Amino acid sequence: MKSWRFYNTHEPLRYEEVPEPELQPGKVLIDVKAGGLCHSDVGLLEDEKWLASVPVRPMTPGHEIAGVITAVADDVTEFAVGDRVAICPMIEFHGYAVDGGYGPKVIASPAALVPIPDGVSYAQASAATDAGMTSHGAVMGTGQVKAGMKVGIIGVGGLGQIGARVAHLNGAEVYVAEINESLWDFAKELGAVKVGKAIGEFKDDQLDVIVDFAGFDTTRQAMEAVKFGGTVVQVGMGKLEASFDIYNLILNKVTLKGSMGGTKEDIAAVMDWMAKGELNPSITTITPEEIAEGLERLHRGEVKGRLAAIYGD
Repeated sequence: MKSWRFYNTHEPLRYEEVPEPELQPGKVLIDVKAGGLCHSDVGLLEDEKWLASVPVRPMTPGHEIAGVITAVADDVTEFAVGDRVAICPMIEFHGYAVDGGYGPKVIASPAALVPIPDGVSYAQASAATDAGMTSHGAVMGTGQVKAGMKVGIIGVGGLGQIGARVAHLNGAEVYVAEINESLWDFAKELGAVKVGKAIGEFKDDQLDVIVDFAGFDTTRQAMEAVKFGGTVVQVGMGKLEASFDIYNLILNKVTLKGSMGGTKEDIAAVMDWMAKGELNPSITTITPEEIAEGLERLHRGEVKGRLAAIYGD
């Protein structure tokens, strides 16, 4: 089978023939139906810091995986051949520690699997595994958003669009800061009551929580815009260093929290909204042969929403 292989930073992925994975005790074999593309994979190609996450190379990247089980080990009882499943990327670290979804078959443990509900496509399920999990985890987990709260969302890209929609669906009043004005109508469709270029425009609205999915100069802006005693949740890693006003942090009793990933329960919650037809993130599908080019498009900022490589039907 052919898979995209990562050898080193500052080197392109290589599309190579590799042996099919062999079923192991306690594992299942999955035919990948959708492999999502993520900005983290762009970082893997560009930033040496990611090398610590890839202990064995070459490695098949791709941590947003949805597919169908085609074989199960004799000691596996929780799942069966034919089950549609998504893989939680926080369990076995597919795409980094073990071969991931930029190839047509993967091995996984039952503990990493989340059943895909009826009515949810493989492309949607792949988006739920990382973008959905991370967004839901940031808003509902780290941010502890509740119905009636005023929530600021910075950026409605691949993650922010889901974060904004999840906040709205759970009864929050959503305010979106998005520098790209062409996305403003989209933000309103997600449920935003106000949209502007910068989160500071909503300072007088007394935002309880602000979730920053951008992470450029937006961290400081969020900490200045949130209400007294409010919380800022940092998800975006546009820049890995930020400066902010300590005076404002202390006198306004602002809480700053970092949020990374999420849980299988976050993935299941996102797919439940998808199954109900309430959450339909923007997803562009490509062929597996187009993965390297798709990562270039991500790097150039040319993608609205998420990209997913579709294997077969």
